[in-house]
Amino acid sequence: LHRVDRRQRQMCIRDSFKENHGMSGARQISFEDAPFSAIHKKITAGTFMGQISDGYTLGIVGISLNYAMEPLGLTSFWMGLIGAGSMFGIFFGSLLAGITADKIGRRPLYASLMLLTAIVSVLQFFLSDPLLIAIVRFVLGMLIGADYTVGIPLLSEWAPAKKRAGILGWLLVFWTIGYCISYIVGFFMDGFVAAFGNDGWRLVLCTSVVPSLIALVIRFGTPESPLWHIAKGRPQEALANIHAYLGNQYGLPDRGEEKPASTSWFALFAPEQWRNTVVSGVFFFAQVLPFFAISIFLPLVLTKMNIQNPNASGVLYNVFTLIGVLVGLWIYGIATRRAYLLWTFYVSAAILTVMILWTSMSPLVALIMITAFALVLAASIVPEFSYPAELFPTELRGSGVGLTIAISRFGAGGGTFLLPIVSEQFGIHMALWCCVITLLFGGIICHMWAPETSGRGKK
Repeated sequence: LHRVDRRQRQMCIRDSFKENHGMSGARQISFEDAPFSAIHKKITAGTFMGQISDGYTLGIVGISLNYAMEPLGLTSFWMGLIGAGSMFGIFFGSLLAGITADKIGRRPLYASLMLLTAIVSVLQFFLSDPLLIAIVRFVLGMLIGADYTVGIPLLSEWAPAKKRAGILGWLLVFWTIGYCISYIVGFFMDGFVAAFGNDGWRLVLCTSVVPSLIALVIRFGTPESPLWHIAKGRPQEALANIHAYLGNQYGLPDRGEEKPASTSWFALFAPEQWRNTVVSGVFFFAQVLPFFAISIFLPLVLTKMNIQNPNASGVLYNVFTLIGVLVGLWIYGIATRRAYLLWTFYVSAAILTVMILWTSMSPLVALIMITAFALVLAASIVPEFSYPAELFPTELRGSGVGLTIAISRFGAGGGTFLLPIVSEQFGIHMALWCCVITLLFGGIICHMWAPETSGRGKK
């Protein structure tokens, strides 16, 4: 009886597949043209909450180190290494998860990553050795990198075609919300830190367990991507998922009788693809180096720029960071991709150059300049989770996004590790000059090779 029942289900799937391809009856509507429904809301909410968790987990280390510096006797080396641990972890996590997600699917990793993040977040409370803390932050980075690489393709491949760009654009908004909340929560936990004495920094650091558990609950029961099933040559399974979550009136997208495409990592550097791969990695790298280097060690940067009450000013900086992302999201929706990339690189480099050269500016002017820099730099990161997904075909999207995030971690990790060291050895202005050079490098590469993927500005 079990075999008969299974055979009947398989026959139903095949019959539905034939109908979808005009073999019997009318062709169905592509699932990519379905209205925004319950399954879209679930995956969107789960991915957005994952971004809040990822941003919070990365951001909380900065202010935690500010509290832990004296109890642990941290030098600039250990400050940089612990701060950069997550960034370097993201490099390996995104590479491994990208290849894995393209091989076995997005679904197996989607919820489990949040569970592991929650467990490792709690583990931080029991550590005192700076080396062990750096190792655990590295592991957390691997989980965050894997989540970027799995969540973005899954959301991109389920989202309705007409809403896809807008939904992906909001990913960075929610990541920034999590990042900014971490700083604000850490700042306002000052009283709790004092109550716990030398162990107060532990409480701040492990608060990242809260958003990761919320994301885990939302993600539970998420289905596999239909486009991944199609890319692996399994259209029947894709169709079964579409019918189960969207209805029988929706079917597969009309893309012809394509054979399963190669998912080889080397396909990212094929003649027709390598420029997109380079642009994807370089623009992400050039944006995150100054973003994380300045944001994570913001109290240090503000103090060295003679701004009074650096913690309160840091809260203001993060508020303007969030505003910048929201403004950037609006501009991103009406501008061409190329134009947006170029102006954010060049304007942020110009503001930072003025801040470096105008050494006699008053603390008030310095605060105004750094908030303006926060606005533009925050706006610049809006394309980071949407543009790479547009640069790679389905069969390479997981690997392409994973490689992009891995490349970017050289910038995020290198900037975070080196800023306190360079600042101590050569002064804060030398550290900021490195950020300017990186921004200009990103702008020039995008000027040469960045393709227009929005459909606007094309002849």
